[in-house]
Amino acid sequence: MTWWRAAGGSSPRGVVIALHGGWWRDRHDLHLMDPVCAHLHRSGWTVANVEYRRTGDDFGGWPVTMSDVADAIAAVRAAELGPDGSPTIAIGHSAGGHLALMSLSRGLIDSAVALAPITDLARCVREELAANATVLFMGSEPDTDPQAYLDASPISQAPNSRRRLIVHGCQDDRVPIEHSRNYIRVAMSDNEPVSYLEMINTDHFDVIDPEHASWPATEAWFDIQYPQP
Repeated sequence: MTWWRAAGGSSPRGVVIALHGGWWRDRHDLHLMDPVCAHLHRSGWTVANVEYRRTGDDFGGWPVTMSDVADAIAAVRAAELGPDGSPTIAIGHSAGGHLALMSLSRGLIDSAVALAPITDLARCVREELAANATVLFMGSEPDTDPQAYLDASPISQAPNSRRRLIVHGCQDDRVPIEHSRNYIRVAMSDNEPVSYLEMINTDHFDVIDPEHASWPATEAWFDIQYPQP
């Protein structure tokens, strides 16, 4: 875990927990989220950029990887980095978006921002996305252990009242945008407090680039939901 703490001893707006993507594989690490972390830090947040065990030599997978994230969130909350009552928000990209939404469903955080998230693991397998990275993460095929896939998929979690933002680029060729559209349809049918931004001229990695034209809309959600004191 790496930190961007509020400068000069000032009180932060809250704490953001960053969760990187990469289809849970060990070829990618937390530095994918460095630009987002630096930008949010400049906007007044304390940011914890979290690493977790990934598939491959890290010996990660479900549910070990989720346990790592839960432990990291608990450590961040125990550190009491913000004033009493300040929010803890997870922002995750792709597989990190999956972990952020799963953390939200478990009540570990106050809200979540999921950028091009993986929301339906069985669908990822059916569509043969990312060279079967999902099977490697889960350790089985959906037909072998369907309940595990339901337990690990944000789209299958019980409704809750916690706020979340889903952002997806229309030109995403890694996680098809229809995955987020379907997640939103399910969430809205359950009257969940979910916001959705569908960004034109935006691909899978543009959504984690604070210099991209799509980013101000994401940042605006932070400002609306958690205005500066």
